[in-house]
Amino acid sequence: MGVRSKAARLWDFCHTPEGKKLVRYGAVSVVSALVAFTTLTLVYGVLRLWTEVPSAFFSNIVAGFVNYFLNRKWVWGKSGRSSLRREILPFWIMSISGIVLALFTASWARNFSNAHQLEHWERTIVILGANSLAFGIVWVVKFLVLNRIFQPNPVGKKDADPESASQGDTEWEGSVP
Repeated sequence: MGVRSKAARLWDFCHTPEGKKLVRYGAVSVVSALVAFTTLTLVYGVLRLWTEVPSAFFSNIVAGFVNYFLNRKWVWGKSGRSSLRREILPFWIMSISGIVLALFTASWARNFSNAHQLEHWERTIVILGANSLAFGIVWVVKFLVLNRIFQPNPVGKKDADPESASQGDTEWEGSVP
């Protein structure tokens, strides 16, 4: 299969409902990463408010709010009230897992920077890279789980009244992933 054929297949996929969703999810991830990078650069690189680990924690929490609302509304088309048990808790459990991984990589970045006696601007680049690595690792898993959580008509949906479905509050059989 030639490059043109592969590019055409990718182009076609991007125009399917799942492809559009994946493209939007990627765009939200880019926006969230920019929010995290900007916040991290400001609080650690410019203002020097905290060390690497608290700075990474704060910047990722800020980006998490942006990520939640953009994913919920733009990627999965949900509106109305968020369900604490079915949407908010699973989202933040995944986000906190990513943040914990980011804190480990921030700690590694601090140790690496200390061992190599890096300047502050070099340390900033190392922590930005470590933060990117941490969230790159959980990106695909998070998409798969969010796709199930925010699904407008999830598999196993009980018969819910149309009003609650339009408010983004769906009923699930079984447990949330």
